[in-house]
Amino acid sequence: MIKHTILAALVAFSFSTSVVVAEEHARVEDFQFSFEGPFGKFDPNQLQRGLQVYAEVCSACHGLNLVAFRNLGDPGSPQMAPDQIKAFAKMFDVADTSDGAEPGDIRSAIPADNFPSVTSAGAPDLSLMAKARAGFHGPMGSGLNQLFKGMGGPEYIASLLTGFTGEEKEQAGTTLYGNTAFPGGWLSMPPPLEDGAVDFRNGNKNDVRAMSQDVAAFLMWTAEPKMMIRKKTGFLVVAFMILLTTLLYLSNKKLWASVKRKD
Repeated sequence: MIKHTILAALVAFSFSTSVVVAEEHARVEDFQFSFEGPFGKFDPNQLQRGLQVYAEVCSACHGLNLVAFRNLGDPGSPQMAPDQIKAFAKMFDVADTSDGAEPGDIRSAIPADNFPSVTSAGAPDLSLMAKARAGFHGPMGSGLNQLFKGMGGPEYIASLLTGFTGEEKEQAGTTLYGNTAFPGGWLSMPPPLEDGAVDFRNGNKNDVRAMSQDVAAFLMWTAEPKMMIRKKTGFLVVAFMILLTTLLYLSNKKLWASVKRKD
């Protein structure tokens, strides 16, 4: 019995130690995004830059198979014109499922299609990645920091892209790359961005930090494209509840005024 207790204590100690080490490496910076807070909105220009970074860099390994090309023109989106969306969609190939098509046939995408799924590299799809990752947790995993900073998915993505240390090591035949934002400090993805990797037409900064924030903002939009509508609806609901509460309070005062005056 004593041996089992000692063994359990050693296992718990080693697990807690590994958690501490992982947390030491997972350093997520609190980036300032335009869409944060109740009054925040997506910046269409930043979303367009993030889309360009995804298309020219990330799409080689990561898909966006839950996002349709036509949504790039929706309110709160990159707000591309219909002709721009059509031209952009042609840059991608999708499976041809039309009548008479043979298995394996491909065609150029149209606005009605979704972004293609990329599985050759074994990399995860990025459609919901900004909602699937939490950058902020809080003391003892309580999540208290999320009340003030949000989930931190975009911050995690931006921190991951800017957190490569330049260190490498070989493990089980796989090359791992040091990263300050990834739990454990090492991941198999090489640094995808470098300064000047993408040229923006409007001359915006194209260093690693700027591009990381742009693509993180874009991935936040892909994960929650109706955020602006949700916020607007929330304000209307709150305003209605305030009005209703006020009317009910005044009605109560009016109905019971004669009774209360008798007292």
